[in-house]
Amino acid sequence: MSSIATTDRPAEQAVRSKTIQPAWVRIVHWINAVAMVLMIMSGWQIYNASPLFGFLRFSHSITLGGWLGGALQWHFAAMWLLMVNGLVYLTLGLVTGRFRRKLLPITVDGVVGDTRAALTGKLSHADLTTYNYVQKLLYAGIIVVGIVIVLSGLAIWKPVQLQWLTALFGGYDVARYVHFFCMAAIVGFLVVHVALALLVPKSLRAMIIGK
Repeated sequence: MSSIATTDRPAEQAVRSKTIQPAWVRIVHWINAVAMVLMIMSGWQIYNASPLFGFLRFSHSITLGGWLGGALQWHFAAMWLLMVNGLVYLTLGLVTGRFRRKLLPITVDGVVGDTRAALTGKLSHADLTTYNYVQKLLYAGIIVVGIVIVLSGLAIWKPVQLQWLTALFGGYDVARYVHFFCMAAIVGFLVVHVALALLVPKSLRAMIIGK
């Protein structure tokens, strides 16, 4: 028994010490989390100043900035942080091949199968080094949403200077709706993301210490 335990221990230690999330991924992840929360909360304050829907207002307790001017300052500051950090993430993700390894391929059969497994509680989370098809779809999709929300935000911010971009979205008013629904998609993603992190604590640990 002791010899078996001795033999298994190095393998077990190797698994525990394996790097799941490299340092650059962890750094950009947490910077992005802070920037996104700041943008969402300040964005809600900006929305309240000129709401798109008569039935929707965001509570002052979950907004940032106190008033329109203050919210805009927070929003623009976080915007630059998000854009620079996002460019670093996209560049390193492409250069290192992480996107190709982690997010591809995505197949309809794979997404349907993993969705069914998740809904029936049969989806395994044992291997943190490989994303299932649902994760691949969500992570790839949120990258696209992130790009669209930045572009639509620029179209709203500079509708005259960037009139070609504003026109690409169908005009200023349409760009506002696109920006809002992208925000809603990101908030929905964050809710699911945090819930899964709580359900699978080792994934959160990997994003903090890497192993």
